[in-house]
Amino acid sequence: MHTETSLNWLEQCTTELGRQLRRFKTFTCSAFKTKELPKEEAARGRRRAKKKTTVESTSAPAGKRPGRKSKIFNMITYKLHSLGDYVKMIRWFGTSDSYSTQPVCPTSLPMRFLYT
Repeated sequence: MHTETSLNWLEQCTTELGRQLRRFKTFTCSAFKTKELPKEEAARGRRRAKKKTTVESTSAPAGKRPGRKSKIFNMITYKLHSLGDYVKMIRWFGTSDSYSTQPVCPTSLPMRFLYT
């Protein structure tokens, strides 16, 4: 159960987390050259081979060698985008254990609820 104090604290913490993540991306991530994992490279190669067998395509342009692509820290994810909305949603709907998003099938309701 949340109190107004705990929600204010959560709001301050998520704001600070956003600041720290942007700082991390700006300063720390730019200091390192990161590449995709070998399994990601292999999966990309398998997708390319499968696509080549299903659709006749031209060969890769000269000068482009297959290899591990560079990767950057991705801050454009739904988890990070919605982080600022968590407190507002808790204030509106309560904690996520107090409701269900599961759809209810009308046939699973007792008959007295269907025709009232």
